[in-house]
Amino acid sequence: MSGIDWTPFWLSFKLAGTTTLILFLIALPVAWWLSRTKSRAKPMFEALISLPIVLPPSVLGFYILWALAPNSPIGAFFEEYLGVKLVFSFTGLVVASCLYSFPFMVQPLQSGFESLDKNMLEASLLAGKTPFQTLWRVALPNIKPSLLTALIVTFAHTVGEFGVVLMVGGSIPGETKVASVAIYEFVEIMDYENAHIYSAVMVALSFAVLLAVYTFNRYHRRQLGVY
Repeated sequence: MSGIDWTPFWLSFKLAGTTTLILFLIALPVAWWLSRTKSRAKPMFEALISLPIVLPPSVLGFYILWALAPNSPIGAFFEEYLGVKLVFSFTGLVVASCLYSFPFMVQPLQSGFESLDKNMLEASLLAGKTPFQTLWRVALPNIKPSLLTALIVTFAHTVGEFGVVLMVGGSIPGETKVASVAIYEFVEIMDYENAHIYSAVMVALSFAVLLAVYTFNRYHRRQLGVY
C-alpha cells in the first residue's frame, strides 16, 4: 500500500469538497424557491435541473467541453480577461462537476423543504423574520436528514465521476487525473493489482457514505419517535 500514488484520491476529494461547497451555496436558494413557488414554469426548471441524471455523461461532457473551449465565448472570456483556462484544468473540472452534480444537491433539499409544516414557515414570517432568516434559522435546522443527504451524496457522486471529468479534464497527473480516471488507465494497461486497490478504496468510500446517511436518518427518525 505504501507504493501507491495517493494523488488521484487527493484530487478527487479536493474536487468533491470544492464542488459540494459551491453547490450548497448555489442550490440552497434554488431548492428553497422551487419548494415555495407556484409558477407554471416550475416543471420546466425541475426538468432542466434533473437533466444531468438522465443524460449520458459523454453527452454532458461533450457539451461542457464545447462550452468551455478556448474558442467559445465563455472559454475565451475566462482565458483573455481572467487568465483562467477552463479545459484540461482543475478549474474546468470544478465547473463541470458543479453542472453534473447539481441535481444531487437540489433535489434532497427541495424534498426537505416541501416536507416542512407550512404553518411553521408562515408563523416565522408573521413574527417579523425575513425570508432569509426563515430559511436559515427555521427551515434548515428542521431538514437535517435531507441536508446531510444532499451534502454527502453530492460529495460521493463527485468523487465517482468519470465520463465528464475525463472529457473536460483529461488525465494530467497532479492536475486532473482523479481516482476514477486512474482506475480506467490501470485497466487499459492491464495493471489489475492497482486497479483492484483503487477500486476497493472507492467501494469502501461509497459504502461508508451510504451507511452514514442511513444511520443518521434512522437515528433522526428514532429521535422523532418515527420507526
